[in-house]
Amino acid sequence: MVRRIDHSQDDIDRLVESLKEARTQANVLLRFKNGREERGAITYQERLGRGRLIDIEREFAMDFEISDLVGIEH
Repeated sequence: MVRRIDHSQDDIDRLVESLKEARTQANVLLRFKNGREERGAITYQERLGRGRLIDIEREFAMDFEISDLVGIEH
């Protein structure tokens, strides 16, 4: 069972700023609430709060929402 983590507005604002910066990076690490970590390039649409992670080497892509994330490293 996955425990729900509520984000404060400051946490969300910090994640949004990190995602905006990470859009220009070739490789970032996304950390998810469920403990999963995925690495690759991202797209992010702030207006929708959604994005896509793409790992060309593994031929893997997935959609994500900002509410799924706990951290970003780039």
